[in-house]
Amino acid sequence: MFYIANSCEIFYMLSMPTEKPKIIFVMTEDLIKRIDDFRFENRINSRSEAIRRLIEKGLSSPEKPTPKKKPK
Repeated sequence: MFYIANSCEIFYMLSMPTEKPKIIFVMTEDLIKRIDDFRFENRINSRSEAIRRLIEKGLSSPEKPTPKKKPK
């Protein structure tokens, strides 16, 4: 029963029209855990919102990362 209800909910969410672009990417379990820890520590409602906030923090950071050297 839960599986059917969950599937319907996912289908509904995927069929909702939106103007925002979607990005799908792969993460390690460790990175997901760190994102979830950040989410719960900051009382953020969704994982997506936590990821958006972390990206915004990173992009607005004054510290510039050092570029990695390309292997020859």
